[in-house]
This record gives sequence, C-alpha cells and structure tokens, in this order.
Amino acid sequence: MKIGYTTGVFDMFHVGHLRILKQARTLCDHLIVGVSSDSLVEKYKKKLPIIPLTDRMEILSSIKYVDKVIVQESRDKYQAFKDIGYNIMFVGDDWKGDPLFTEIERKLTLEGAEVVYFPYSKHVSSTQLTQVLQSIEDRGEGL
Repeated sequence: MKIGYTTGVFDMFHVGHLRILKQARTLCDHLIVGVSSDSLVEKYKKKLPIIPLTDRMEILSSIKYVDKVIVQESRDKYQAFKDIGYNIMFVGDDWKGDPLFTEIERKLTLEGAEVVYFPYSKHVSSTQLTQVLQSIEDRGEGL
C-alpha cells in the first residue's frame, strides 16, 4: 500500500492547494496531510495564519482526496516518516534544491521512500491573497 504524505499551512485554501492534493492522491492509496500548527508557522514564517488551525484541518478533512489530517508541529520530515510510515512524500517544486529537502530526499531514498515534486501554482498563493487583502484594507475599502 502506498501511503502518501504532504504538508502545508493551507491558509486561505485555494485551487493550488486543491490541485496538489488531487494529484497526490492519484499517486498513492492513502493520503495523509500534515497541517502546520500556528506556533510552527509563527516560528518559521514570522507570522500567524489568518485561518485558525482547527478550521484549516476541518477544510482539509472535508476534501475527498484526503484520507487523514494531522497537526504538523515540526518541519522534520524524516521524523514524520518514522512516526507515520509514509513511503511517498509530495512537495511543491518551489522547494526543490532547498537544503531542507535535499537532505530529507537523501534520507528517504536510503529508507526506500521517495519524494515527488509537483509544479508550484505560480498564479495563486496564500501570500498573494494576503497581499491583496492587505492592499484593500490599506485603502480603507474593507471587505
């Protein structure tokens, strides 16, 4: 059985998120999604998500491509591999070549697992959505 694993903040869920989950599910029998906790996001992005963790988890749990949703408290994908037992990890290709993923790819390969990189949806991102909302707020237009 192929157990897939992917992670993300999934703040302001958009079509890029959906496409990654849909594509991942076609390559595995069981897809586990790790959702970054607020404290983890604050630690490495220096900001808090707009959507609360419980809401982000509920959204992901409702998607037919997702079999299980867990909280990601650490960016240590190798520890997640040991804890979960996945054998294929899905990552956006914007991370390809990043030292964090180069090392995890090496370790997972030694364990017989693989990393699959998906094309990053350049036309939409939570960061872009946040910037648009901030621009509207800065102009005093509100929502």
